[in-house]
Amino acid sequence: MSEIDLKRFFLEQVRLFESFPAEKVEEIVIKSRLATFEGNEAILETGDEGKMFGVLISGHAEISMTDNTGTRSVVSQLNAGDVFGVLSLLTGDRVTADVIAGNRCFALMIPQAVFNSHILTNPKAVAYLSRLLAERTRAISLDQANAPARSDDPYALSLHTNQPGKVIVLNVGISQIHFGIYDTEESGADVHGIIDHADQQTTRIAVTVGPQQKTMEHAPFKLSDLFKVMQEATALLGPAFTFHPEDVTAVGHRVVHGGNKFSSSVVITPAVIADIEELAVFAPLHNPANVAGIRVAQKVFPNVPHVAVFDTAFHQTLAPYAYLYGLPYELYKQHGIRRYGFHGTSHRYVSLKAAEVLQRPLGELEIISCHLGIGASLCAIDHGRSIDTTMGMTPTDGLIMPSRSGSIDPAVMIHLMEQHHMSPEQLSTLVNSESGLKGISGISSDIRDIEAAAAEGHHRALLAHKAYCYQVRKNIGAYVAAMGGIDVLAFTGDVGETSATVRSLACQGLEFMGIKLDEEKNRNLGRFDDFAVISTDDSPVTVLVVANDDERLVAWETLRAIERNALLVAAKPEDLPIPVEISAHHVHLSQADVEALFGPGHQLTPKSELSQPGQFACEEQVHLVGPKGRIAKVRVLGPTRKETQVEIAMTEQFKLGIQPPIRQSGDLTGTPGITLEGPYGSTTIERGVICAQRHIHMTPEDAMRFHVRDNTVVRVRIEGERQLIFGDVVVRVNPAFRLAMHIDTDEGNAGNIQTGMLGYIEEIQNRG
Repeated sequence: MSEIDLKRFFLEQVRLFESFPAEKVEEIVIKSRLATFEGNEAILETGDEGKMFGVLISGHAEISMTDNTGTRSVVSQLNAGDVFGVLSLLTGDRVTADVIAGNRCFALMIPQAVFNSHILTNPKAVAYLSRLLAERTRAISLDQANAPARSDDPYALSLHTNQPGKVIVLNVGISQIHFGIYDTEESGADVHGIIDHADQQTTRIAVTVGPQQKTMEHAPFKLSDLFKVMQEATALLGPAFTFHPEDVTAVGHRVVHGGNKFSSSVVITPAVIADIEELAVFAPLHNPANVAGIRVAQKVFPNVPHVAVFDTAFHQTLAPYAYLYGLPYELYKQHGIRRYGFHGTSHRYVSLKAAEVLQRPLGELEIISCHLGIGASLCAIDHGRSIDTTMGMTPTDGLIMPSRSGSIDPAVMIHLMEQHHMSPEQLSTLVNSESGLKGISGISSDIRDIEAAAAEGHHRALLAHKAYCYQVRKNIGAYVAAMGGIDVLAFTGDVGETSATVRSLACQGLEFMGIKLDEEKNRNLGRFDDFAVISTDDSPVTVLVVANDDERLVAWETLRAIERNALLVAAKPEDLPIPVEISAHHVHLSQADVEALFGPGHQLTPKSELSQPGQFACEEQVHLVGPKGRIAKVRVLGPTRKETQVEIAMTEQFKLGIQPPIRQSGDLTGTPGITLEGPYGSTTIERGVICAQRHIHMTPEDAMRFHVRDNTVVRVRIEGERQLIFGDVVVRVNPAFRLAMHIDTDEGNAGNIQTGMLGYIEEIQNRG
């Protein structure tokens, strides 16, 4: 069936056209165009001129409005056969509500002239549209007068579950053990504890719940007695907060280093423990202690799930050019020497909290998260993905920290070894315990002591504080450049939450980037719950302070890992192979650009069908012209879209001289532009070039079998000459899709992967 036949056949089933003769429907079809819209892409936007009348052919969308607080509410749901764009065409006003694709949609876009001459001349069609207009106008009025209450937990940040009990969190270190006890029913009864055993003669324990804190001293004890000591210590808080092992439903373990192997929190198995032990080469002081805590907890609680939550996991989305050091490549390939980043759980939580505060999808935000505590790191989070972070292979790299040096010239270490005869152990102590604020000031590693001394004019304290804030501000600027913009700047961690001076100096001079701090709000912040906004009311960038609770974040990750694992087990993915397809570079064109490249009135010419229904390769080809070079004869895919999009492989970036981000199709905010040349003329787009994120197309039926949903992120194992694992693969769900995983030509060539091979989901990283 041709495209025209398909559109005509469908329109004849739409209620609006049921009174139209077949020849009139065909005439409307010929004069209209079929467009594709990706999930979350705007089909019509508030303020657009009313030039098009639309009929949804497949998929689903919603009509929504945003009030003056930034809260978006849905006015009406659209399904196949529904129409949109009526009000602006009938009134002549600009579009007053957004029409947003819920998943991939096909829509017939009927020009205003055709609407006026062919639809408004049919009395039954006019009557139908009048009723529809009245219903939607009434819905908009009701929505504005009585907006529905927002969900209590729209971003799933609570610890509430259907199974009552306690989640225990352990962070077992060399000299301290931090623990948390979280009730999955009572959110205000969280117990926190610190067991300090640095003194070999006496162990000091502090436990808190809300404002209440109790302390005790205890004789040194074996790790195997940890839970007995926890019970004894929490009893000081009263019967309501005493730890009872029989209440435990899950245990979460903070693990410092997950290397390349772990891109999300995982339910612990013997194989996971072996991997953590193997990765101790990167964290020799931390991972062994973490494993010791895991083994003890598993003996005490053998029948509940245990989860490893990795500091490094969130940063596994970094591109190679962001995580590689300028060392011989073999050191990375053979020994894993690269930038890993840390504080991942904190940065991820901050990004979700920022999206919740702004009431916007995480997938459209550019966020810089500043975790400033005992360790300090910044993270650039582009549309939900960590794309850069200041810490490196170990937590010593990056910013100047309270007692860690941060980044230094590696030759300094060689100099200290050769000229000052320092051993590796002495160097480790120097850069981890005697440097940073403590080393420069000569006073303390505590920001409060530094600021008190600086207030009295202490020269080295002033210098240490200035160096610390300068590095934070410098890296904020660098990450704005890396992402090409910023929506949110967030501070968390002990220093980030308590030092108004650090926050102020970190933001000063960045007004030209849209970062406008309200100095009075910042100065008077004091104690706060959950989060606080400290930017001015007219600041383009929202500046947040987010309360950090390391143990709570591990509990949060633990519950989500257990949920993902249960879904994966239920799906039996080993029985559900996914065909793999290699996607070559290609172009999706808007109708305006089709005409600019191929001539006025030109319609795309189908050449061959693609694997996804409704998609086709066209006879038309274009040349891509970048600042540095060009790529000839790039295939155009149809049908047309609202906005032109160019998808290229990583290796083609250099040839063109541009650096597009890795994005989902249709997510074009902040992407670079390019010039396209066709036989009739050329056009330059201001944005639209991406490297497509790995993705799997599924129908809703497929999604049910796999126990996933739209925007779930998974890891996929591909069987071939050698087994390959691909993480960060996003699931896209649409009734029109056919099951297939798409990767680009670079990854296909690197892994010797060919179209037709099979993949298997082996982990659900993020439920979306």
